[in-house]
Amino acid sequence: MKRKFAKASSSAILPMSFVLSLVIFAPGYSFAQSGASQASEMVFVKAAFNDTVDGSKIKPGDAVQLTVSKKAKLKDGTELPVGTAIVGEVAADDMQLTGASKVALRFTKVQIKNGKSFPIKATIQGILPPAGSGPSGTVDNPGYDSVNAASQPHASVDEAEALDGLDLHSKIASSNSGVLVATSKHGVKVKRGTELSLAIAAQAN
Repeated sequence: MKRKFAKASSSAILPMSFVLSLVIFAPGYSFAQSGASQASEMVFVKAAFNDTVDGSKIKPGDAVQLTVSKKAKLKDGTELPVGTAIVGEVAADDMQLTGASKVALRFTKVQIKNGKSFPIKATIQGILPPAGSGPSGTVDNPGYDSVNAASQPHASVDEAEALDGLDLHSKIASSNSGVLVATSKHGVKVKRGTELSLAIAAQAN
């Protein structure tokens, strides 16, 4: 798989086909102006899909939820223990990407087990298939490993075949948190348990 990263000032336009896009923002947030500063305020959080996302079966407004799979701590000191929910819904693609079919997702908040919830800004940095889905039960994604080894989230990510049949694109400066583009006629399908590496920052209520 081929990965391309950009610094926080990048404003590249991504022309692709079928899309899974994750959008996380607060009202009045200026994406074009704050991409660079946002990157420095974000931390990596790993979270897995609670259910399979099938582009042929979902529609705008349908709920989508991730569960944090590794304890994380945000820059403001908030701890996200394993089991924390990242809540979102199916939305419309605002990047105007071309393709046979596409699905957009918008994640708007975190819900911790103690009942606390708050809005977030998040950008997909990498994606990993469920454990046991590779040859001989292994999971191999060098791109996912490399992005998580970075000292700071990337302002943009472009990865061909991030998953089998899916390309990944994301920009912190965009209203989309990430875009998965189908490279086959089967469209976008993300299995339950697929893990995302997200760059996340808490937003003001």
